Amino acid sequence: MRTRFAPSPTGPLHLGHAYSALLAFDMAQAAGGAFLLRIEDIDQSRARPQWEAQIYDDLHWLGLDWPEPVMRQSDRMPSYRQALAKLDAMGLLYRCTCNRRDIEAAVSAPQEGVEPAFGPDGLIYPGTCRNAGHTDSNAAFRLNMAKTCDLLGNPVLEFSETGPAHKGSHRITPDDLINRIGDIVLARRDMGTSYHLSVVLDDAAQEITDVIRGEDLFEATKIHVLLQALLDLPTPAYHHHRLIRDEAGKRLAKRDDARAIAKYRADGASPADIRRMLALPRT
Repeated sequence: MRTRFAPSPTGPLHLGHAYSALLAFDMAQAAGGAFLLRIEDIDQSRARPQWEAQIYDDLHWLGLDWPEPVMRQSDRMPSYRQALAKLDAMGLLYRCTCNRRDIEAAVSAPQEGVEPAFGPDGLIYPGTCRNAGHTDSNAAFRLNMAKTCDLLGNPVLEFSETGPAHKGSHRITPDDLINRIGDIVLARRDMGTSYHLSVVLDDAAQEITDVIRGEDLFEATKIHVLLQALLDLPTPAYHHHRLIRDEAGKRLAKRDDARAIAKYRADGASPADIRRMLALPRT
């Protein structure tokens, strides 16, 4: 078993991060496997060296260790460009100049009996630029989902889930991909890649066998399994765990500094206290 924890250095780690990292570490330890760390810093406009340094400090304080050197996404742009070039050569990508407001305006246009559809990335893209033939080098790249399904022979893809809420084998149909996910962005204009593309390539590069992450990413896993099939990459097992929420039931965010690991440390908490708060066994 090889698990990983892949935070973004854009703010302090909170209790939700601690739960995910500790769970991935504990599962790997129990199986006699390896726990890896990866820094997801493709958003260079928000990534900060001090947050990355604090990630290492907080995780070591929690009792975690990992092999060196740590993989950093900002070092892997050539790999992402190579994968994009492969998909483009297959005729599966098109350039998109739409921004969020354009998409919201397009899907909110009056259509009798039709409600806007939402997928893993929010509003499902209506295909405005699909046949526009844009050549703007600053445009985003989208995956033409209908062409993709046709190229793969309209497959039914599968993945294994070990998390408590979705445990079992899951099937992904062309209808899921086309109508419930749509033409996803694979390279953003300001990043040169996207979360979906980079996470799939990075998990393969690190030979991750079991992806442990929050249940909010369960639907996104369907995108990742599709990309693995397109790029001839192995599909790991997935474990989508419960989310850590505040008293009002709202999931924690990095702006919720009151739940930051560093704040608990400063207030005198111990790693055992953090495990107890998260209902994780002591090691």
